[in-house]
Amino acid sequence: MRHRFLASLSALAVVIVVVSLTPVPAGGQAPSASAKKATTWTAPRTPDGHPDLQGVWDFRTITPMERPSALAGKGVLTDEEVGAAETEAAQGRIDRVPRAGDPGTYNQFWFDRGTKVIRDRRSSLIVDPPEGRIPPLTPEGQKRASAVAAARQRAAVGPEDRSVGERCILGFNAGPPMVPSAYNNNVQLFQTPGRVVILNEMVHNARIVPVDGRPHGAVRQWNGDSRGRWEGDTLVVDTTNFYNKTAFSERQGSSPNMHLVERFRRVDADTLVYEFTVDDPTTWTRPWTASIPMTKSQDQMYEYACHEGNYGMLGILEGARADEKAAEAAAKTKKGSR
Repeated sequence: MRHRFLASLSALAVVIVVVSLTPVPAGGQAPSASAKKATTWTAPRTPDGHPDLQGVWDFRTITPMERPSALAGKGVLTDEEVGAAETEAAQGRIDRVPRAGDPGTYNQFWFDRGTKVIRDRRSSLIVDPPEGRIPPLTPEGQKRASAVAAARQRAAVGPEDRSVGERCILGFNAGPPMVPSAYNNNVQLFQTPGRVVILNEMVHNARIVPVDGRPHGAVRQWNGDSRGRWEGDTLVVDTTNFYNKTAFSERQGSSPNMHLVERFRRVDADTLVYEFTVDDPTTWTRPWTASIPMTKSQDQMYEYACHEGNYGMLGILEGARADEKAAEAAAKTKKGSR
């Protein structure tokens, strides 16, 4: 799964000239029919009176998390830039040449990042800081990132040296927070009185979030300890007490001290706006926020069979030990020939 993950990052870089969908009406123009519909739309309610957020939501997009350097100072793309990015994404199903010594990964057929930028044509999913970039790492964050990079470059001593995705513990896009990635960019929400369930298709992980006013627990968990509340029609999920690593921490570098606030707000029949704010003073110099529109899907969720956790990790570790033995034997032979 490591190769899948790295491939997904490089593929996003290919389309890094990107962002959104329908043009925003220019000043003075009459609002479109869809805009009028949005202003008159009323969210359906569950029996307990809260907005009904239930269903399967698709968060695929080719809009990058961070604004590309080539678009510095440009928050919104032109129609031409949107068209070029989406055309490139649609035609991008090509085989990649593996790195030297890399057995390769899936070809483009198997990836499902989507072919559209987000609706408001933003050049990044990050909305704060305004420059659309993740804030600088603190010295502690830099040290931690260097240690992870070093572990990835050497033979794995144990499974802890590999990602939680490779170990089939958490999905690489499930977070929390959830971020678009290579495939399985689907989440299903369920609501009951006092509970909301957030079920990710990637590694079929479910977070059961109490929405009854109870305080946070003290036990650290892979997905953190989540508590929900309603602020008007917005579901707010507050999460602390993360255990060690999450898929998000391995991609972005967060620590177990991360405080995550997620917001879910349904703005029309087919759109759920998902926003998250990350606050981790041991990793970044300031909090930062991303906003991702999710689209209602009629597709079913399927269980993700993460076989790497069954036999892939064994192969990685056995291969590492075999390489070590081969290197040791070669060193003895060289020493004996002197």
